[in-house]
Amino acid sequence: MSSETSKAKQKLWVLGALALAGVAVVGVALAKGVDIRGLIQSGLDLITQAGPLAFFAAMAIMPLFGAPMLSFVLTAGPAFGPQMGMPLVVFYSLCAVTVNLSVAYFLARKAMRPFLAGLINRLGHKVPELEGGDAKDLLIILRVTPGVPFFIQNYIAGLSNVPVLPYMVISCIVAWAYNSSLVIFGDALLHGRGKMVVISIGCFIAVLAATHMVRRHYAAKKVLVS
Repeated sequence: MSSETSKAKQKLWVLGALALAGVAVVGVALAKGVDIRGLIQSGLDLITQAGPLAFFAAMAIMPLFGAPMLSFVLTAGPAFGPQMGMPLVVFYSLCAVTVNLSVAYFLARKAMRPFLAGLINRLGHKVPELEGGDAKDLLIILRVTPGVPFFIQNYIAGLSNVPVLPYMVISCIVAWAYNSSLVIFGDALLHGRGKMVVISIGCFIAVLAATHMVRRHYAAKKVLVS
């Protein structure tokens, strides 16, 4: 068994253990009568009081340091949808994601390249040095492959010499598709809008299906080349 396969299995075991721990915590809380919905609403109230400027600024900056983008995406709608309207919330969310992509690229290519290269290597990911079409292919594979954290994707792409225009275009197409559906899903789920939950899940599944087709295309391409 290769070291890469062993590492992948270890990550799956860790994720599985964390998921089970989360389910266990929720189960115990429900059994003891803890008002989980009330706790969620209290947290959302605090976020709403901080204001959209602080929230979306944090959404653009904090994932640069490893904060999960998903936590912001799922929170944006419930926190600010009632006061701003969902179209504006989706727009500001995608703006924050775009700023995050831009800053991550700048850090990886210029400002913090040696440090980030060392960090990526310590986290068990390789930083390939590619040019031209190979670099673009790597970027596409990164964006459509699940499991790699968003900030790791950004830094690997920036360190791999992907030109800025393809980086932004490809990254935005994939990130906007995922995040817009998840923003709508988060709001619809919390407010019990069943129809919107179904629609947002359908959109998300469509994006997953499209990315799966892209992955199969590149897998076949790799086989043919080899």
